[in-house]
Amino acid sequence: MFERMVAWRYLRSRRKETVISVIASISFLGIMLGVATLIVVMAVMNRFRAELLTRILGVNGHLIVSPADLPLEDYAELATRINGVAGVKYAIPLVEGQVLARGNVGSGSGALVRGISGGDLGKVALVAGNIKQGSIAGFDTAGGVAIGKRMATNLGLALGDTITLISPDGDVTPFGTTPRLKAYPVTAIFEVGMSEYDASIIYMPFSEAQLYFNSEGKAQNLEVYLDNPDDVDAISPKVEEAAQQQIYLTDWRQRNQGFFSALQVQRNVMFMILTMIVLVAALNIISGLVMLVKDKGHDIAILRTMGASRGAILRIFLMAGAAIGVAGTIAGVLAGVFICLNVERIRQFFSWMTGKVLFNPELYFLNQLPARMEFGETVSVIVMALVLSFLATLFPAWQAARLDPVEALRYE
Repeated sequence: MFERMVAWRYLRSRRKETVISVIASISFLGIMLGVATLIVVMAVMNRFRAELLTRILGVNGHLIVSPADLPLEDYAELATRINGVAGVKYAIPLVEGQVLARGNVGSGSGALVRGISGGDLGKVALVAGNIKQGSIAGFDTAGGVAIGKRMATNLGLALGDTITLISPDGDVTPFGTTPRLKAYPVTAIFEVGMSEYDASIIYMPFSEAQLYFNSEGKAQNLEVYLDNPDDVDAISPKVEEAAQQQIYLTDWRQRNQGFFSALQVQRNVMFMILTMIVLVAALNIISGLVMLVKDKGHDIAILRTMGASRGAILRIFLMAGAAIGVAGTIAGVLAGVFICLNVERIRQFFSWMTGKVLFNPELYFLNQLPARMEFGETVSVIVMALVLSFLATLFPAWQAARLDPVEALRYE
């Protein structure tokens, strides 16, 4: 009780101790900002990775089955055999090709046409569950295509308008291959929330895509969706066995390895950089306590002569420094949680204030700023801040404990 009372007394500001109080306040703010920033940045990057993974795996298959030699002419039977593998949700035959898409405005944009049957498109929940206009009911016979909302905006298209697709793989004539040009009505507009997909993917009925890309009776590959995307290593051999032919398998990790590796490296580097903020604040605690020990040398000597032990003096200054670290950490956690819960509102507010688009979806793929705190990661940030704060108090407290009262009072 006595030690806590003295430590609290030393932390309170007096007129002649303004500098020490300012340093303590700066240390508190530094730790608070460092902890809050770490929590927010880690939460945003965690959610960003999770959202990207959800959207990438929601639109693309977890395993891609490609023919090793001959075209996939028995794609229906192959899909049936693979669907029977335990752990496989469904296998979807696809015909894909790159095209130039033109609408009512602009010169056009590159797009990926994915030929898929209406029944299989309904299984792709991320697309089928996010139809903003129109419908995919009767997709196979409607004679139209489904496009992303961002593509519709970029090309000035609305539901029922015509989109013109130009493919370089067209008809072969005596004068060479002529590009194939064909117009399709827009029967559905979807928005999966990832700008890259909303701006570049066109879904076309499977039979129509076979005709358009000169692939009658064939599929280019099968996309296999699993119950658990992390089970690709265990299920891949079973899929190869069920195929009963030479195939080439590619999983989602291989297709996106560079992208997610870059995200992980960026996340680790950001954690290291932002930890420096907390370290600088901890160094401020050292400087503040060293000045406090110098200023309170007379008081320490009197306490020693009154019977206070070296351990009591050590604990007084440990409590004084630790109080700054604990208070700053608690305030930082509260600030970080508040920002994480309101990060999208804060982004919209600053976008409104500055008149600029912050977190541009064309650059960051997602149409809103996400955040997801992970318990273990938040605890590690708290522990790191508390440990640094405690270590910062050791030297000044040890210096105060070893002060010789005789030397301190000699010239009093």
